[in-house]
Amino acid sequence: MKRSDNHLFGRLKGSNAVQSLVGRASVGLGVALVLVGATLQTTAEEPSAKASELIGKKASEWEVTDWMHSEPIELKDLRGNVVLVRWWTGPGCPYCTSSAPALNEWYRQYHSQGLNVIGLYHHKARFPLSKQWVRTYAEERLGFKFPIAIDPEWATLKDWWLSTGDRDWTSVTFLLDRDGIIRFIHPGGKYEKGDAVYRKLHATIQSLLAEDVER
Repeated sequence: MKRSDNHLFGRLKGSNAVQSLVGRASVGLGVALVLVGATLQTTAEEPSAKASELIGKKASEWEVTDWMHSEPIELKDLRGNVVLVRWWTGPGCPYCTSSAPALNEWYRQYHSQGLNVIGLYHHKARFPLSKQWVRTYAEERLGFKFPIAIDPEWATLKDWWLSTGDRDWTSVTFLLDRDGIIRFIHPGGKYEKGDAVYRKLHATIQSLLAEDVER
């Protein structure tokens, strides 16, 4: 989801118009408009250039609360596992809704092989934050069965992402290897089965699961 809520629907409308125009004018050019943004700078084939400086760095411990579908988890406890962390919100985040099936699929398919999918909720709604609302929305609207937690005041989102550069999106996805090293970042927006981002993420998950943890 865009970092600024105030311009969300205006940007959506503008971005859809841009996609329509580019689609008509650039058939055959292979233009991938998967990551919708006003600047359209991020390609679907690789992490954003704005995120590349984080690749290869060790992720810091998260500071989250109110775990659901799990006992409280610390990142250090997941060493030896591949970890996919997706920030999500609702209602009013079409990118979170669109990406949910891919997250659910990967959790079902690869959890037994060592993939841990973690959903971190960051509150944007006008109504007060409620753990019960978050749980109900996650389960009934998004179908999440994997562990989720609340990122209060966006503390970890800021630490991992927003404070590290000029960021346009908050619906970011981090993929960590078995040693807790950041190996892939999807800087925000959606990924759906069959699109370029989905294929890249899926292939990276498979590759990381095949790697050994370093001692």
